[in-house]
Amino acid sequence: MTALTEVDGILGRRGMSSPIVWSTPGAARGRAALLVAEHRASGREIVRNPHLTEDWAGFAVRSPNLLAAVQAVLGPDVAVENTFLVMKWPGRILEIPWHQDGIDARLELNPERSVSAWLAITDATMANGCLEVAPGSQSAGYLPVEKEPNDAGRGRADQAHGFTPDATIPVPLRAGCAVLMDSRLVHRSGTNTSDGARIGLNIRYTAPDGILRRDPMSPSVVPVSGAGW
Repeated sequence: MTALTEVDGILGRRGMSSPIVWSTPGAARGRAALLVAEHRASGREIVRNPHLTEDWAGFAVRSPNLLAAVQAVLGPDVAVENTFLVMKWPGRILEIPWHQDGIDARLELNPERSVSAWLAITDATMANGCLEVAPGSQSAGYLPVEKEPNDAGRGRADQAHGFTPDATIPVPLRAGCAVLMDSRLVHRSGTNTSDGARIGLNIRYTAPDGILRRDPMSPSVVPVSGAGW
């Protein structure tokens, strides 16, 4: 496992850039209403790789402002490695543990050639489980990965083993805004305690040389800009 320890990284000392506008608030909230109508009955919480099957997600990963911010740090050749949609329903426990987007049991991304984005489709607030980040935590490099305990409550997500943050900040976002994160930045989110759904889309972007290790059974990366693919 690569453990780069640059003090800052490609997004600077905090390891993040926010807010980045990827949609108008009205369009994002309109999409959220459609997603709520589609998934409320099943209570589905996670949809993997919607950019491969849903037009709206395919457009979102190519949002001009967002893609420009990604190209500013990765260069003109950018692809999507993975997306997942997370829907936190009111009255249901769903906590995402401390983790880093660039590494898990099947994946390791080069933090100098990759970045992740989290897009707010509904407003993300402290009450409904917005992101919480540990600014500067990327400087420690990648941390060991382990599965959550069996009593996690909804599957066993990968988490950063033994991570104890020195200081954290919430990252509330209005619908239609995004945060860009260093692939090593440690972050989490809490349970939705509001009376409405909280919906967000996570994206992992990579340059052509950004993948250090990847499960060969994973879906192919999807180029979204450039000719270097």
